Amino acid sequence: MSSDIQIARKVKLQHIQKIAKKLGVKEDDLELYGKYKAKLPLSLIKKSNIRKSKLILVTAISPTPAGEGKTTMSIGLTQGMNQIGKQTTVVLREPSLGPVFGIKGGAAGGGWSQVLPMEDINLHFTGDFSAVEKAHNLLSALIDNNIQSKTKSLNIDPRTVVWKRVMDMNDRALRDIVIGLGGTGSGIPRETGFDITAASEIMAILCLSDDLIDLKKRLGSIFVGFTFDKKPIYARDLKAHGAMTVLLKDAIKPNLVQTIEGNPAIIHGGPFANIAQGTNTVIATRMGMSLSDYVVTEAGFGCDLGAEKFLDIKCVSAGLSPKAIVLVATIRALKYHGGADLKSLKRSNQKAVKAGLVNMEKHIENVLQFGIQPVVAINKFVTDTDAEIQIVIDRCAELGIKAVVAEVWAKGGKGAIDLAKAVVEVADNAKKKFTPMYDWNWSVEKKIETI
Repeated sequence: MSSDIQIARKVKLQHIQKIAKKLGVKEDDLELYGKYKAKLPLSLIKKSNIRKSKLILVTAISPTPAGEGKTTMSIGLTQGMNQIGKQTTVVLREPSLGPVFGIKGGAAGGGWSQVLPMEDINLHFTGDFSAVEKAHNLLSALIDNNIQSKTKSLNIDPRTVVWKRVMDMNDRALRDIVIGLGGTGSGIPRETGFDITAASEIMAILCLSDDLIDLKKRLGSIFVGFTFDKKPIYARDLKAHGAMTVLLKDAIKPNLVQTIEGNPAIIHGGPFANIAQGTNTVIATRMGMSLSDYVVTEAGFGCDLGAEKFLDIKCVSAGLSPKAIVLVATIRALKYHGGADLKSLKRSNQKAVKAGLVNMEKHIENVLQFGIQPVVAINKFVTDTDAEIQIVIDRCAELGIKAVVAEVWAKGGKGAIDLAKAVVEVADNAKKKFTPMYDWNWSVEKKIETI
């Protein structure tokens, strides 16, 4: 069996200009990064087109160490929808080098459902993460410079500074450090540390911004600490937000690549879902919807975390209304939630599958509370038995939910034809706008209690 990278290298990539043409984008509008990557100008975003496009979210049941395959399913579904004649673009997050070189690995899909060129996407790509890192660390440097300054000091109390530094790599030795050592010319000694770039507040801000003007305003509102008089200090007080915005002038533009079957893919932004909203940029989603009839996107972690943030934060902020939600489930994950040991998940265990259904049922219940019809996608593995799969299909039928088997890793778009038809049917027949879980004007306590 070929590995993901072996499969990717078998594919003859199409020039990115050809991919752009499928979206109606002219060559002159592309900012080329070689033959197979390009940035798209924000001028291509059209509100009138967004209103006509249908947004589909791919999420999953509770995560397990075995993995559920949301990204692979998102890409495979996109390929399947294009195969049945529905013009569809997949819009995803950019991978972080931390997970890429860690246990999780890359985030460009797998098997015959990948986005390409996968090595570039998983590594430095078009430099967006680097730009976020530089903008973040510029503010860090300006904070320490102001603490050291004798002429333009804002009287910042070093003990209250919450703004750390970032780098896009896992390095636990840098989580807590002391800076300013080396004498009077090296700054004021204080404790600080490094976070990973995907966890930067700037990444979260970039992914919610409408344009450069909005980005600059949001950057200016970053809180960095207090003065000795307990006055809050923001990035705008340090006059940092203008320079930070300039560093992000190219990073704000979405990246166009392609799926393994030559379908358009837009990849942009990469905040983690456990500490931020966990979805790609608002700009990228709007771009996809401006250029395509359907857009498939995903949200990090399980439905209770990633989908909730996608709906209550991103969609409300950007005025988006998904028409369908795909809930990815695997037989092995259901076994795990049903009490089976991780090492035994490849063995048939109908009892564990039945016991694990409560997890899937709760996620279905959560999705329905938003007023959106879910479709359960059973991400099939070779160890799954027909009897185990039928248990899931039958239970979903009892709940009035369509469950469809998909083999996107092994078969690409062909393995998602039935899923594509089911999702299109739900999306095309969606009658109402989704209902957020809470009002943004509520107190933090009430929001937490509601969720």
